[in-house]
Amino acid sequence: MCGIAGMLDAASAFDTLQAVKMGHHMAAAMRHRGPDGGGVFVDPTHRALLAHRRLAVVDLTPAGAQPMLSRSGRTAIVLNGEIYNFRELRARLAAAIGILHWRSGSDTEVLVEAIEALGLEKVLPMSAGMFAFAVLDRTSGRLTLARDRVGEKPLYFRFTASRILFASDADPIVAASGRPEIDVPALRDLLTYGAVQGPRC
Repeated sequence: MCGIAGMLDAASAFDTLQAVKMGHHMAAAMRHRGPDGGGVFVDPTHRALLAHRRLAVVDLTPAGAQPMLSRSGRTAIVLNGEIYNFRELRARLAAAIGILHWRSGSDTEVLVEAIEALGLEKVLPMSAGMFAFAVLDRTSGRLTLARDRVGEKPLYFRFTASRILFASDADPIVAASGRPEIDVPALRDLLTYGAVQGPRC
């Protein structure tokens, strides 16, 4: 179990130092998800923040630390979970674009390089595992959140007037934006039907 968190901020007054502090605050709020390390990445151009808490499983070295940038630096990622077939994807990627030397033995590196080389739309169906991740295209500023098909790994998000916040659990979101108000009709649906009906789900 790892933890991911982050933000995309549409506000014109973006303070990089404040974003770094917020990232560390969000990461600290999910320390229980990953005792083996943590990191924060801020892209001031696109007003984006990625934070991670690490439980080292696949690659135990510092080379597997996150947030992770692609070799070119154009793509940034945080991953919670595991890509089971990353060795197969690494072999396909080596054949397709000629990456022969990898910086780590991690599934995260394979995923970020595959997304940059082949595109998320092709890589996501090829990826088998249990995962939730956030990937930032630093050229376009596009932030994409994705989960495995079954939704085994949690991914929470909150929209405010100028921000999108996301995390592996609610604690980092509350740490960054304060406790949200309870949606009474959604709570009524949950207690009545055992599920929240759309569009509140």
